[in-house]
Amino acid sequence: MLLNMGSKLKVDDSLLLELIDSHHAEILYQLVKINRLHLRKWLPWVDHMRSVEDFRKYINGSKQRYANHTEMGYVIMANHVMIGRLGLYNIDLINKSASIGYWLDKENLGKGIITRCCKVVIDEGFSRLHLNRIEIRAATTNYKSQAIPIRLGFTREGIIRQGEFINNQFIDLCVYSLLKEEWKKFV
Repeated sequence: MLLNMGSKLKVDDSLLLELIDSHHAEILYQLVKINRLHLRKWLPWVDHMRSVEDFRKYINGSKQRYANHTEMGYVIMANHVMIGRLGLYNIDLINKSASIGYWLDKENLGKGIITRCCKVVIDEGFSRLHLNRIEIRAATTNYKSQAIPIRLGFTREGIIRQGEFINNQFIDLCVYSLLKEEWKKFV
């Protein structure tokens, strides 16, 4: 079923989501290296990704999760240049649910890129994967990340107390969800 989503999703004339693959390892490493300070504030995995080989291992795991129908991880390409990642994670086809996760290089923040990419992935999740629920989690102090689900009509469900361990401390996460029936009304 997941294989029907395709390896590339067109967002608009300048943005493309490309299914993550081995040839992305070097560029992902460089992108994270340049954005390390910006990303490590919100993402627990950043400090563990210290080499191209770390990214190759991650990509292999992502490809395995794709084969197991539990993940659809994409790189975000803007005019053929990689600028971030976005995907459907924790896909549960039995319960028809998934989570969206994303990050973007600092130079491209505030341009609506993640919102536009999320719209495409949400459409694909509800229409092609027949999901019923999509969730986004963001740190309670990450207001830019929280603005995305709000802009897309998600409902704030609550807070997961100490839900993530980042930079040697636990942080609280806001949980937002969107149901298929709500998305049909929103778009």
